[in-house]
Amino acid sequence: MTVQTAISPDVAAELARWLGYLGAERRMSPKTLEAYRRDVDQFLGFLAEHLGGSPSLTDIEKLTPADVRAFLAARRATGAGNRTLMRGLAGTRSFARFLERNGKGKVGALTAIRSPKLGRSLPKPLPVKDARRMTEADTRAGETRAPWIIARDAAVLGLLYGCGLRIAEALALTRNQAPKPDSADALTVVGKGNKARMVPVLPQVAQLIADYLALCPRELPADGPLFVGAQGGPLSTRVVQLTMARMRGALGLPDTATPHALRHSFATHLLARGGDLRSIQELLGHASLSTTQIYTAVDSERLLDVYTSAHPRA
Repeated sequence: MTVQTAISPDVAAELARWLGYLGAERRMSPKTLEAYRRDVDQFLGFLAEHLGGSPSLTDIEKLTPADVRAFLAARRATGAGNRTLMRGLAGTRSFARFLERNGKGKVGALTAIRSPKLGRSLPKPLPVKDARRMTEADTRAGETRAPWIIARDAAVLGLLYGCGLRIAEALALTRNQAPKPDSADALTVVGKGNKARMVPVLPQVAQLIADYLALCPRELPADGPLFVGAQGGPLSTRVVQLTMARMRGALGLPDTATPHALRHSFATHLLARGGDLRSIQELLGHASLSTTQIYTAVDSERLLDVYTSAHPRA
């Protein structure tokens, strides 16, 4: 992992140690590490201009809240929104905490500044009927694509809606993880933070996968990807997103009908049928119950819509 900003050797050494710690001890993914590195790199690059030279550990320890506010203002001037600023501060604060734990100085200025506020946006689940249609191969009858590709896409989308998987989790499955349609089965998936969880598989979803495997013309090694592209390589996220875009266009659904919306639909529909939050939290792989609780607001909003449209005095 390299650092692009010209910084002092002491900061560069600690930055490399911090990224190594996040990868080895916290088991963060390469993409997350790259985002953290980029956030800190932007902060250090600003300090180099702001202070008139490459910042050292001593310079960073002497920062004031006014310096941090100047950084946020500079980022806003480039068009960065609150979400980007909040993420950038989170990465930089993590680096500052690492420095403090290792006796390299306390950076109080970063904790003295409040993070930008985010507007609360609720997930946009699909109605049950539309979510089901997204996972049915018959919905795409008449398309010129090969039947095995249509069956493959139905199986992937079935995992998102039927099991609540993230798209990356579904595409990371291997051939030997494919559930059997004739038995109650479960999948072990690896989610964010490399955390494994068990997810029950509905017989309908297992059948979608079996249909795909029966039609797939490619050889699928046991430890290779379960879902492959037209040329035989691992299926990409972008292909699934484009498939969903075509289907929502054909079905007249809004732009919010994305692959991730099927995961939202899984959670919202379970809650509407009486599922408890703790169980849904486990199924989704959320680290915190507060993340799952957002679906209670979605369900309340849906009930309010029903009331408004149906009640004679609404």
